[in-house]
Amino acid sequence: MKYKDKLVYLLTIILSAAYIFFGNKAANANKIDYSLDYGTGTPYKAKVTDVLDENYQKTLYPDFDAPDQVILFEAQLTSGYREGETVKAIQTIDSMYAIEQKTVQPGDKIVVYANQNEDARDVQFMFAEYHRIDFIIFLVVRFCVLLLIFGRKNGVNTLVSLLFTVGSVFFVFIPAVLNGGNIYSWSISTCIYIIFMTLLIISGYSRKSLAAMIGCSSGVIAAGIITLVTDHFVHLTGLTDEDSMYLLFLNSENPIDLKAIIFAAIILGAVGAIMDVSMSLSSSLAELKEKVGDMTAIQITRSGMVVGRDIMGTMANTLILAYIGSSLSVTLLLTAYNSNPLLLFNSEMILVELLQAIAGSLGILLTIPLTSIVCGFLYRGESTKPVPEDTQAEDTRQ
Repeated sequence: MKYKDKLVYLLTIILSAAYIFFGNKAANANKIDYSLDYGTGTPYKAKVTDVLDENYQKTLYPDFDAPDQVILFEAQLTSGYREGETVKAIQTIDSMYAIEQKTVQPGDKIVVYANQNEDARDVQFMFAEYHRIDFIIFLVVRFCVLLLIFGRKNGVNTLVSLLFTVGSVFFVFIPAVLNGGNIYSWSISTCIYIIFMTLLIISGYSRKSLAAMIGCSSGVIAAGIITLVTDHFVHLTGLTDEDSMYLLFLNSENPIDLKAIIFAAIILGAVGAIMDVSMSLSSSLAELKEKVGDMTAIQITRSGMVVGRDIMGTMANTLILAYIGSSLSVTLLLTAYNSNPLLLFNSEMILVELLQAIAGSLGILLTIPLTSIVCGFLYRGESTKPVPEDTQAEDTRQ
């Protein structure tokens, strides 16, 4: 790595860390506390050691004849200041629950919280959840190891860019939204930051990266404009499901703009695919110019359009399938209860999913000519590499 490349890389890392640090400060400038005190106390990780009584208490609802079950068990705390201590806890099996619940067994890793019931005799804790994150951490570690093995230096850069991307979303964008920030400006700034940071860390500063940055940023902004224009014609409310309703009621004095949430979801969901298209196209044209030699701006742009046609089909499918997969349960439910296509496709829940896929795909389509034009402008000019005879002959025939 050259001195200039090292300097750009180091500067990108420093500025990225500064963005997350100061962005978090700005996002939390007017911090709103949404936490609720349910009297559950601090949660602890624990491991079940023994099931003492599977019928510790017979019913949860005295007025109803229901086969409820309360299980008394022992568990060893594996976190917190009481780590290593063996305590008694209960698990509630509610017959009103939609599906059959799994009962605790010795060896299960769980999460418990302090029992606040004064009449609970010697029961100190209550079952909250199974501790599920361990396996996800296992998969993440394996992913990182394989990325480093196969990617080597690029694998390290990929992990660094992923960390900054996650940090910008969870430490800057989400706090800004929850604390009443302008969702449109925060979502656009987050996307632009992700684009510039990722491309500079992965590919360094070059004409190839610059072309990808400009093309990708233009495509994301185009997707955002399309979303805003569409909203004017389809009269969106943003209230697509019960989750959005809960989000609306988080802050009654300054409600979160649900239509802005749709806007943010679309451009954040599309930025990855659009960045992939712009970088693939820019890299392909850079390699073409390097191998062929002298090419005019028009020739480079035309070549970019040819390459882009092959890219856009799979990328459009990627976005549409990703959005359908993420909302498959809702799609199945609405389809089951709305056999009439007129009602189904005019439902706001379905319409928003379609809008996400279409706006993102249109962003990709617009990224292709924009990136090709930028590459034509940046890569044009004479080259010291001679043009092969067969290429000259082909250009003459065309």
